[in-house]
Amino acid sequence: MRVELDEPKCVASGQCVMASPEVFDQRDDDGVAVLLAEQPGDELLDGVREAVAICPAAAIRLVDQ
Repeated sequence: MRVELDEPKCVASGQCVMASPEVFDQRDDDGVAVLLAEQPGDELLDGVREAVAICPAAAIRLVDQ
């Protein structure tokens, strides 16, 4: 599975970081999400799925490779 983050759509809510801090972070200057792991391990996928579901801007996708 691969994570895709559409940074221009991000509204800097930080929900993804709270759901999956191993995969997402936020930039200090504007709070926009940053992808730390494009292909997270299976043990992190539940958190990523939660981040996808709660992202208020729908800026995160989980793509099956």
